[in-house]
Amino acid sequence: DIVFWPCVMDGKVRSIEKMEDKSIDLCLFNGAIRTSEQEYMAKLLRQKSKTLVAFGSCAQEGCIPGLANVTNRDEIFHTAYFDTPSTVNPEGVVPLTEYEADEGMLTLPYFYNTVKTLGQTVDVDYYIPGCPPEADDIWDALVAILEGKLPPPGSVIGKHTTVCDQCDMIRSEKKIKGFKRTWEVIPDGKTCLLEQGILCMGIATRAACGGMCPKVNSPCIGCHGPNEGVKDIGARMMTALASVIDSNDPEEIERIIREGIPDPVGSFYKFNLAGSMLRRSAFTGSESAPSGAAAETA
Repeated sequence: DIVFWPCVMDGKVRSIEKMEDKSIDLCLFNGAIRTSEQEYMAKLLRQKSKTLVAFGSCAQEGCIPGLANVTNRDEIFHTAYFDTPSTVNPEGVVPLTEYEADEGMLTLPYFYNTVKTLGQTVDVDYYIPGCPPEADDIWDALVAILEGKLPPPGSVIGKHTTVCDQCDMIRSEKKIKGFKRTWEVIPDGKTCLLEQGILCMGIATRAACGGMCPKVNSPCIGCHGPNEGVKDIGARMMTALASVIDSNDPEEIERIIREGIPDPVGSFYKFNLAGSMLRRSAFTGSESAPSGAAAETA
């Protein structure tokens, strides 16, 4: 039986709170941890579940929401509520965690400075990668879990090769003198995209998709995260780029990367910043929610 599926069923948090601990056989947790409410739900579902799976890139690595870790809460709010062209906010109103209305106290979850992964919040039993996870991987994971044929706890349930291994394009160790944006070149359909000067993350990304992007001349963007044994996908990509750039001059290499890859964080860590070794930009300040902000949100 499905006991909690908020996007499909009208489930209540209080119903989960009343359940016995470990009474949920399997929980597929989707989403990164940005607010006190999400943190509370992660801890509650960990308490109530026998097996907790970080389902998809957001839960496993922070995904695209994790790119907000290059900034902080105040800057995000300032952009959202003051700087956007469509925003008219002369009174300078921003969301509060508490507001005393005529009807009583209204509350909102606290918005943290840092996006966290599920594994940075609670103990996770298994991970299913992908943005989104592929149907075959979901099915294989469910069968393995239900039949008890599981890898060691903490494992990623998925393939253990790279997108390059599923790509039919030919790699010949060709060196390049620069990188091109995807709109600046039409790939030839045969040669490795990286060797055509197109930033392709396939060499560092876990296989799962069958190489569907390179098969239509589109570079891999890393949506299934780092392959087995890769600690940091950005570091792995920088190593790969060092092997294809045709220069030994540090200044020239810096220029090639600066001109061809103007957004290295968004390119190398598009799906992985929160779960990477970098995690976030330098930040000074409290990460704690105000007293009571992480309490029940049902």
